[in-house]
Amino acid sequence: MAPHLRRMTGGASGAYCYCRFGCHGVSNEGSIYFGAICLAAHPNNHQSIITEITSLNVVPSSLCVVSGKDFSVGDISVGVVFRSGGAVTLLSSSSSTMMSGVVEEPDDMMYCAACGTAGIDEIKLKDCSACKLVKYCNVNCQKEHRPQHKRACKKRAAELHDEILFKQPESTHRGDCPICCLPLQYDSVKSTMMSCCCKTICNGCEYANRMREFEGKLKHTCPFCRHPLPNLEEEIRKNYIIIQEEADKNYMKRIEANDPVAFFEMGLKRRDEGDIEGAFKYMTKAAELGDAGAHYVLSVMYHEGKVVEKDEKKELHHLEEAAIAGNPDARFNLGCVEGKSGRHERAMKHFIVSANMGHNKSLVPLKDAYREGLLSKDEFAAALRGHQAAIDATKSPQRDVASAALKK
Repeated sequence: MAPHLRRMTGGASGAYCYCRFGCHGVSNEGSIYFGAICLAAHPNNHQSIITEITSLNVVPSSLCVVSGKDFSVGDISVGVVFRSGGAVTLLSSSSSTMMSGVVEEPDDMMYCAACGTAGIDEIKLKDCSACKLVKYCNVNCQKEHRPQHKRACKKRAAELHDEILFKQPESTHRGDCPICCLPLQYDSVKSTMMSCCCKTICNGCEYANRMREFEGKLKHTCPFCRHPLPNLEEEIRKNYIIIQEEADKNYMKRIEANDPVAFFEMGLKRRDEGDIEGAFKYMTKAAELGDAGAHYVLSVMYHEGKVVEKDEKKELHHLEEAAIAGNPDARFNLGCVEGKSGRHERAMKHFIVSANMGHNKSLVPLKDAYREGLLSKDEFAAALRGHQAAIDATKSPQRDVASAALKK
């Protein structure tokens, strides 16, 4: 007589189990549907229902993981795998298992969702690249299982994408000043890009470096890499073209080193000169290297359709990549896109994330949403506090001194 087998029910009739075998549903009467059963992922639910092995509707000829030999339902032995609809159960004939009726398997045991092959010894299983829910032993198994897995895969892939998309970045894509290590202010006027090393230095550190050089009668150098720079403002005005050529040479050196910031800066220069095609080329390369600013500029290009054809999908892709990397303007634009599409909840999430990075424009739609009842008082207050905290994080006495000196 076949031994008894304990199995979980998911806790309620019609419950679903999202585990490594895919979507599995089991009713509390013990009847299996969707051809699925899951034990290993739910060790705490083994006591819920006891069912005889003969009622499981397993495949009559199931493969033994240990020997590779086929066994029938009656051949219960160590390492026999019974498979039904892609779900796998590993049976053991040890005395403790036979007496208690509990099926045990190693915690790290994994199976191919299509054929049931266990990932042991030399057999390496690979995750579904989209959802990470199931594993496959080869491409053919993945293609065979695609019709059953497609719906759950798309749903989980969308959930994973949203988790990344709506995660609050630690700071904007501009990062921190490499000298004082404080977050750079989002206003680019309050910092300086050094062409020699492609580092963005806040005005506070730049001003402090100038004062140090003036007091010590030193030559003017880059505050970060100490590369020689023109010393006097008059010399800068007289030799503006020469200085720009020197900056371009520095950028080209950085481009040879595959510096994404250098590609981005050259793209901006080409755009300002009217060479839109050249700008697109540099921006594309910078985006491939992960530059958030380049992703945002490309989204604008695909939106306007001046150099390339209008493409909403590519525009949205670059906006999302820029937003994930911490670009508040891209995040704000995503909120506007979602709002126009009627997805107000997603729009508010985008505006809150960008507001928490100190983006002033994002406070306007949040204020309107609060007034219209789309945003609670606590959510609005939290967004205001987050916005102020982001602004305060960029302040320092040194930067205040530099700001006051530049206004004179």
